Amino acid sequence: MNTAEKLVECLIQEGVEVIFGIPGEENLEVVEALANSSIRFITTRHEQGAAFMADVYGRLTGRAGVCLATLGPGATNLITGVADANSDGAPLVAITGQVSTERMHITGHQYLDLTKLFEPITKRTKMIMRPDTVCEVTRLAFKYAQSEQKMGATHIDLPVNIARMAVPESEMPMCHRKPPVEYADLESVAQAAKLLAQALNPVMVVGADCLHAEVSGAVTELAHTLHIPVINTMMAKGVISCDDPYAMLTVGIPQRDYPDLLLNDADLLLCVGYDLVEVAPSRLNPNRDKKVIHLNSYAAHINRSYQPNVEVVGDMADALHKLMQFCRRDSKPETAFSLRERMLADHRALAEDASFPVKPQRILSDVRKALGKEDILICDVGAHKMWIGRQYNCFQPNTCLISNGFATMGIAVPGAIAARLLYPDKRILAITGDGGFMMNSQELETARREHLPFVALIFNDGEYGLISWKQHDRYGHTNCTSFSNPDYAHLAEAMGCKGYRVTRAEDLPEMLEEAFSLDVPVVIDCPVDYGENAKLTERLNALVELVP
Repeated sequence: MNTAEKLVECLIQEGVEVIFGIPGEENLEVVEALANSSIRFITTRHEQGAAFMADVYGRLTGRAGVCLATLGPGATNLITGVADANSDGAPLVAITGQVSTERMHITGHQYLDLTKLFEPITKRTKMIMRPDTVCEVTRLAFKYAQSEQKMGATHIDLPVNIARMAVPESEMPMCHRKPPVEYADLESVAQAAKLLAQALNPVMVVGADCLHAEVSGAVTELAHTLHIPVINTMMAKGVISCDDPYAMLTVGIPQRDYPDLLLNDADLLLCVGYDLVEVAPSRLNPNRDKKVIHLNSYAAHINRSYQPNVEVVGDMADALHKLMQFCRRDSKPETAFSLRERMLADHRALAEDASFPVKPQRILSDVRKALGKEDILICDVGAHKMWIGRQYNCFQPNTCLISNGFATMGIAVPGAIAARLLYPDKRILAITGDGGFMMNSQELETARREHLPFVALIFNDGEYGLISWKQHDRYGHTNCTSFSNPDYAHLAEAMGCKGYRVTRAEDLPEMLEEAFSLDVPVVIDCPVDYGENAKLTERLNALVELVP
């Protein structure tokens, strides 16, 4: 058995069922070994698409998604998706081909030092230098990628000559066992309980690390037991259901919004599963005058605006339950309840607006009605992300996936392919701007070929809308953001998919229902009225003058 074949054997031992990628000359041995294995190989149209598919696969499962590329340009095309997974805490293992080891000391065709290239965007990157190390390197890659402290990307580089070499028969895939659960020490829980009992206006902030820790029930129970309102980050939507009276919805859009009013009045922040990469601590604690409890499976990162008074480090669900046992609070947050009603009324405005182009509020209202509580929305990055972050509310975790650490355009279409692969019985909707859609629209062909239907809804405004929004807020005008678009419905049809174009606000609900009934990928081109962006800025600027 050669090294490539042993690598594939190790991947099977790790539970890998699918790999996304593109074959190349320097990974031929790996591709051949995969063809003779139980692993499904999905050939993508660009390596970035493969990386995003592995990224979203990891987010939704908590198991490392795997992507494969050849050396040089193939490997560099993986970079954005790998960096996104690492920043956002999604487990991913990237495998690249490489030149022969005897060529690495000289300048050579397509040669790059890939371990150095991947080092700043992964938790661990290693080259397989000898056939007898393949099992160790593979086990380490998955161990680091799937570690809860925190999960992320890793990289394996396999030189072509090593891939062809025989592996000693004594080398076998390494066994792996789930590490023992580590629990928070009771002293830290008691200290946190004391601070909570003394606080007048505590607020719980839940972040992305909650998604794979199965803490949704514990978060909700603690909110009701101790009467603490809950704000979620964009990536933690659904950790507490949006219809729960203690759910104060999402913080994270550039403007200060209703949740910021609640944060302003807070004297203590209970941060559960919060990752600094998603929302700057200065947004939560701008004056550094609030007490902070850090509750997570790993210790807090260093930041001047995030200096916890207590760190409760260990299994989060267990720590939350112990906190309920140690603490008692009787007063209900009536101010928060009142603020929630005002916020929901604001969100309902224009939900039935019939003007055209369609208001973003109307689009998202129709989308929420079309998707069930367990269906999945994959959000790209752009102005639409701000509206989804603000107004698309979730009942369960991992039903709205937003790249909000690395915040990468182009993730929605390939991400929807991975979601559909995992959940064939759910409705999968990719929402993207016209800018982000064109960055990976080629993967529609992948979805069609692999029989993985989903719906892509394009917010069409003919520009990089989020940058235009920021330029308008800062300078009063826009520069360098406009472009022309193809006929998206015809583009979809050319790839064997189905295409629609919205011409009235009333069109979208019926189009969505029909689209989800089809067995091919569908693209819906929806002109959007982003005049609402500036209006939202004006409204929220006025809001911050109010007392909640």
